[in-house]
Amino acid sequence: MQGAGAPGGRGQSPGRTGTLGRPWLIRLTYLLTTLELTCLFMQFSILPYLSKRLGLDSVVFGYLQTTFGVLQLLGGPVFGRFADQRGARAALTLSFLAASALYLLLAASCSPALPGAYLLFASRLPSALMHTLPAAQMVITDLSEPEERPAALGRLGLCFGVGLILGSLLGGTLSTACGIECPAVVAAVANLLGAGLSATCIPASTKRASAHAQAAPPGGPPASVFDLKAIARLLLLPGVLRVFLVKVVSGFPSGLFMVMFSIISMDFFRLEAAQAGYLMSFFGVLQMVTQGLVIGRLSSHFSEEALLRASVLVFVLVGLGMALMSNVFHFCLLVPGLVFSLCTLNVVTDSMLTQAVSAADTGTMLGLCASVQPLTRTLGPTLGGLLYRGFGVPVFGHVQAAVNFLLLLVIWRHPPPRKRDKVR
Repeated sequence: MQGAGAPGGRGQSPGRTGTLGRPWLIRLTYLLTTLELTCLFMQFSILPYLSKRLGLDSVVFGYLQTTFGVLQLLGGPVFGRFADQRGARAALTLSFLAASALYLLLAASCSPALPGAYLLFASRLPSALMHTLPAAQMVITDLSEPEERPAALGRLGLCFGVGLILGSLLGGTLSTACGIECPAVVAAVANLLGAGLSATCIPASTKRASAHAQAAPPGGPPASVFDLKAIARLLLLPGVLRVFLVKVVSGFPSGLFMVMFSIISMDFFRLEAAQAGYLMSFFGVLQMVTQGLVIGRLSSHFSEEALLRASVLVFVLVGLGMALMSNVFHFCLLVPGLVFSLCTLNVVTDSMLTQAVSAADTGTMLGLCASVQPLTRTLGPTLGGLLYRGFGVPVFGHVQAAVNFLLLLVIWRHPPPRKRDKVR
């Protein structure tokens, strides 16, 4: 059996991956990620209907979504540090158990005998510990060599696309056939299964022995999971803050547009619910193809710095197109470029940032990366709503083009430092 530390089992302890070899462990990680994302999108598909049945208006529903975003934002870095210190098995198991608790509370809120609105808000609390995707990214990062990492991380996009399509389909089908609480019950059971698989099949740690030595120096005090200084310290390492800011700033304008997409699809594109669902499925398929196939091939021919510049440049072009579009057909023509930029930006920056920190801190770094999307979901509804009400849809294209054009000039003048080999 090959060891799991590197391809071919070079220089590692054979017990690090338990009974599974490296290829099977990576496949299991992809499977667990797909399971979690499918359940997450099942939950998203019924949440608006459940909140409406409970008598919540759009403002309260916005508070519910903001609560979810804030908890994910605050929990991401802490969960990443927990994954670094306690290992992949503990991190994935904890994430699946937290998800099970969320879905059980969600199912309980459907009962007419219980205070449903309070339980619906209470169901958001476990989301602070629901970070299966960053935990899976840590496992893939630990088990892949730097040159393999963009392609390996990109394949997680296949999991996202499958989860988006299956989750939306199953959520609607199960709620129609068996009641609105059925998807939540199925998701809770599925996540308990994921917790069992994580606890029995995932090794205690996927990091090399040298990484553990860095994480816990001999004779030193035990590190705290809630050590915010240690988390912030990573951003001060050479080259990290610059790449992290590119990740946040470049994707934020398109994130604002996506946060407002449900309203834009109704008011601007005049789409029915089914048509909007077809468009989201189009997004999911394109993301699967882009992250699963395109990015891996591009990363074997071009450097990460070149791909980063390309993603920002395409953002500029897509932004100009969004400022001029007038119907949904125009938007469909822009979607491939938008998906390419979003996927490339996320995969390449995640790869660059995990290579810029030590192997002992990859989970914490990925936890910080995972906080970028919740930040958009937290700020996006308010800021996006103000922009949309004041200036209309074209403003999102203008902002995206302007921000990314300025960012492109900065990147071209001051390129990110080239990756360095680090102690694994």
